[in-house]
Amino acid sequence: MHAKASARAPASIGNVAAGYDCLGLAIDVAWDEVTAHRQQGPSKAALGAVGGLVSSLPKKISRNTALRAAQAVLKAGGAHFGVRLDVIKGVPMSAGMGGSAASAVAAALASNALLAQPLSQDALFTCAMEGEAASADPPPPDNVAAALYGDLVLIGDGSAQKITPIPLPHPVTCLVFHPDLKVKTDEARDLLSAEIPLPLAVTQMRHMGGLIAGCFMNDLDLIAQNLRDVLVEPQRARLVPPFNAVKEAALRAGALGCSLSGSGPSIFAWVSTDKQDVVKRAMGDAFAAHHCDVNLYSTALKPCKAGIIA
Repeated sequence: MHAKASARAPASIGNVAAGYDCLGLAIDVAWDEVTAHRQQGPSKAALGAVGGLVSSLPKKISRNTALRAAQAVLKAGGAHFGVRLDVIKGVPMSAGMGGSAASAVAAALASNALLAQPLSQDALFTCAMEGEAASADPPPPDNVAAALYGDLVLIGDGSAQKITPIPLPHPVTCLVFHPDLKVKTDEARDLLSAEIPLPLAVTQMRHMGGLIAGCFMNDLDLIAQNLRDVLVEPQRARLVPPFNAVKEAALRAGALGCSLSGSGPSIFAWVSTDKQDVVKRAMGDAFAAHHCDVNLYSTALKPCKAGIIA
């Protein structure tokens, strides 16, 4: 059995506009890396070195997505040893880019590699979801599923058995603008109304169905008609003051669609690759007009998933 193992997991976009808690997209723009070291003694996860974008993380298992996921793996695998986790944060936190899910998935994979009989990918999904609960409880499944299974996925009922891969459209570039703002997932979820008008629900269902159909047919026009969120985005837009201006600029410049990435504050757009430069400038100018500092992440939609790296 190995003395240590390292894994990494990508950033991700939850909801993908039309699919609140149902669609997730892994994106090759930033990664979390976790190294699990076997420790003698009780079957417990402990925090080791922390680096990357942060210098410290919670040491309490219940408050740390990586520790909580690793602890779940140790329990599910019947481990008779503990693990120390070294975490390198490459995915920004409280950014709407799946930072908590990336840590949970990478920690679950690394810890699993130390087991005499490693857990299945579906069992790891359950463990990573337990880790994600440290960020929001109940934990949303979209970022975890995207990071672990890769690419664009549809989550039927939050269980691993209901995760369906969706083809990535091409040639499409994904732009993610991360403004210098913070939005906590649990607080953003608390804003949402428990009841919605039936016509609004029908419209959102049309968008989600049309988006998925557009991906399967690689029909960018159909995607552009349906990469929309009429349900959740309007309730959360006020958390990101530049949002409406940035979205309008993106669509006017030719983006297929633009919405909050997860709960925000990051804003993503899908763009036909030949239009990416003009859309980048338009969105960047809109942020600048609101005197908002921003980091831009950009990648072609392509296969991307978590995995063991050492």
